[in-house]
Amino acid sequence: MPPPEQTPLRAERVVPRPAEGVWPGLQDPGENRLRMTIARGLLRAAVRRMPMRLVWPDGTTEGGGDATSPDMRLIRPEACFTRLGTEGLIGLGEGWMVGDWDSDDLVGVLRCFTDHIEDLVPRPLRKLRRLYDRGQPHEERAEDAVVSQENVHRHYDLSNDLFQLFLDPSMMYSAAWFSGPVDAEGQHAESLTTAQHRKVDGILDLAGVREGSRVLEIGTGWGEAAIRAARRGARVTTLTLSIEQAELARERAERAGVSDRITIDVRDYRDAVGEYDSIISIEMIEAVGERYWPEYFRTVDRLLAPGGRFGLQAITMPHHRMQATKASYTWIHKYIFPGGIIPSVEAIEQTLARHTTMHVDDRRSLGPDYGETLHRWRDTFLAREPEVRALGFDETFVRMWDFYLAYCEAGFVSRYLDDWQFGITR
Repeated sequence: MPPPEQTPLRAERVVPRPAEGVWPGLQDPGENRLRMTIARGLLRAAVRRMPMRLVWPDGTTEGGGDATSPDMRLIRPEACFTRLGTEGLIGLGEGWMVGDWDSDDLVGVLRCFTDHIEDLVPRPLRKLRRLYDRGQPHEERAEDAVVSQENVHRHYDLSNDLFQLFLDPSMMYSAAWFSGPVDAEGQHAESLTTAQHRKVDGILDLAGVREGSRVLEIGTGWGEAAIRAARRGARVTTLTLSIEQAELARERAERAGVSDRITIDVRDYRDAVGEYDSIISIEMIEAVGERYWPEYFRTVDRLLAPGGRFGLQAITMPHHRMQATKASYTWIHKYIFPGGIIPSVEAIEQTLARHTTMHVDDRRSLGPDYGETLHRWRDTFLAREPEVRALGFDETFVRMWDFYLAYCEAGFVSRYLDDWQFGITR
């Protein structure tokens, strides 16, 4: 599809609009010989400490790996190193998007970087990070909810058809919960849909959802959790900021025969009213933003009936890494989830203790299962690439989503990231 005129979110900043083929500044890495030279030296030194190889255009290799290790093939080395030197790890992702480098084992390459994230850059040079990490953009808006809705729109309103291409029939866009034996490659035999239903049921159990329960869901997705709660005999109010998600969720609830028990509102969680026996939220807190965590949990505390329970599923990272990177502007922020921040378990518990009457009394980790979930999503996405292109998405978008899914899979497989289900009560 031809790209439309580039309309800025604010007058001084043009943002990527992937669904429309708008990639401001992506094709030109600029020229900066000094930064290119520094980045080349740092990457070559880092690769020597990792079980991977750099492969130069002439076929020569270097690094700490061997022929069985993942290869990072340099197609346009100068452009690749210029991006790294100018934009840091944002430049690594952008280099993949435009084909400055390639790999037959993208997850393997990214896992090497993730496993060695603490020592990619020598400690004396880490202070130079501020030269390329300019921090999160600040939206000068009177309404926080407006910014939240725009952030949601940039990802979840890409296209319902796109998500239907690679998600399983449950349309759950979060970690599944697998069970049973695994094969030689560590993959489970059961279907992704079965594992997703187990995950949803686990959250409903932690929230105490049963027949007659008044349930609030913060973050509708495409309606599967609300549908399964309604099938238990609960009455569900579910909130989303995505108009496209709300429309499909209503259709799915109607097809499931439970639309009379589900109310789907396009509304910010801060505007929710009423009293609920159970509240659930599945991987929505990552989009809330650190400064809004107290308000998010206070809202749950305000809406929860006496004796009620809150079932929360959240992606997490180690607390020290969260503290070190929470102000950073990353590739994920720029291209996938603007405005997001992944909390730590400690941050969740501390926020509950300081700002609410609630505490965690049950928990389980689904981190390793998220690695397999992402692996299955990526396999399906790549297998259906012609259909993705038929929806109007271009080559850069396809490579961007390939990188996104591989990047996330590497994070969970390496245990840099985790995913928790929490049972929370007063």
